Amino acid sequence: MAGARSMIPVGHTAVMATRREPPDALDFFPTPPWATRALLSHVLGLSSDEFLSSSAWDPCCGEGHMVGPLREYFWQAEGSDVFDYGKGFPVADFLADDTRSADWLITNPPFKIAEAVVLRALERAQVGVAMLVRSVWLEGTGRYERLFRDRPPAIIAQFCERVPMTKGRWDPDASTATSYAWIVWHVAKPAAAPVFTWIPPGCRKALTRPEDRRRFAMQPDAGPLLASAAE
Repeated sequence: MAGARSMIPVGHTAVMATRREPPDALDFFPTPPWATRALLSHVLGLSSDEFLSSSAWDPCCGEGHMVGPLREYFWQAEGSDVFDYGKGFPVADFLADDTRSADWLITNPPFKIAEAVVLRALERAQVGVAMLVRSVWLEGTGRYERLFRDRPPAIIAQFCERVPMTKGRWDPDASTATSYAWIVWHVAKPAAAPVFTWIPPGCRKALTRPEDRRRFAMQPDAGPLLASAAE
């Protein structure tokens, strides 16, 4: 990771600045900041003191909604995306030509390519991989045979409360009927079978910070949005 610090964009946290709209196929649903903090606080149990020398990388970072909270815990956290959202993050296709690595690869992958992102991440991560996915993603014979049977996760952490995600922006006041879970793999110490746990209710309130709306939410004058469909 030597020299990787130079790739971190300056002023990335002001994600409510001018927008650029990706193609609909990119499945852009920004992650609420509190959902990333729930992974680090309740699932991995990380603290800034423990991870002063660790790095994290979000290879599907969008506008940086997950990178910001990751930088609250990790010594270094960076992001990249196949689409240029105009936030200064490197533009690279994680599944094709991006050869970087990090201790942890943590992302909210587009649903249609989530399996491919996981398999690629397991090749690039030095310590672990964490994926935020719809709970229904755990289903399916094909995915079991291609991924879970031979590469079982270490932790399946189900959110007890909903994690609202809105297409094209983070809406702090949104609601949803879709359930989500964090799936975690330990690359250095592969698991024989996953541990199932719950992310307790109340995280949305407890882990949302007063400045999050200013840092991450779309402002009324920030330009056109994608269709406002919530997952």
